[in-house]
Amino acid sequence: MNVLGVYRPGTTVLHRLPAGVKFVAMGVLILVLSLTVRSLTALGIATVGVACVYALGGIGPREAWRQLRPLLWLLLFIFAFQVVFTDWRRAVVVCGVLALSVALAAVVSLTTRTTDMLDTIVRALGPLARLGVRVDLIALALALTIRAIPLMVEVVREVDEARKARGLRPGPRILVAPVVLAALRTADGFADTLTARGLD
Repeated sequence: MNVLGVYRPGTTVLHRLPAGVKFVAMGVLILVLSLTVRSLTALGIATVGVACVYALGGIGPREAWRQLRPLLWLLLFIFAFQVVFTDWRRAVVVCGVLALSVALAAVVSLTTRTTDMLDTIVRALGPLARLGVRVDLIALALALTIRAIPLMVEVVREVDEARKARGLRPGPRILVAPVVLAALRTADGFADTLTARGLD
């Protein structure tokens, strides 16, 4: 994994699609999920659909699980909150939509090079350059934002594996401090990379 993302090389349908198409599709699908998934049946159908997207990208169940496993603590917290204030069905739907949205963002990051992301965003923002806007910086910020979700998932996964290797019991306090430190190190890596590219 490089500091700007978790791209997995490949020759699948998703790998060959232009980055712009994947961006638009991701946004549309997440919007559709948020607006239409209101029942367990709809959530099940949506889950099958996202699984098909992963299959198109040549991403197997193990890799998909690696993207979502670190979210379990957050999902459990949200689930408990929803159960207290609504009901368990609503809790499952809310957590399911969140997990599927993260999965869609992850599949774009897994199948799209950072350079392709930047080029696509720069082209889309091209008209703003005539007004003196630094579209290259905006593009970089957006690309890093898209990368952030799967990248932090990877950080949490690595911390969790280190915990298991040391025989420690799972718990929020065991994970929070190492994840924060790892996130800060990742931020330093971002800063070094940007400095090397002449961006402050």
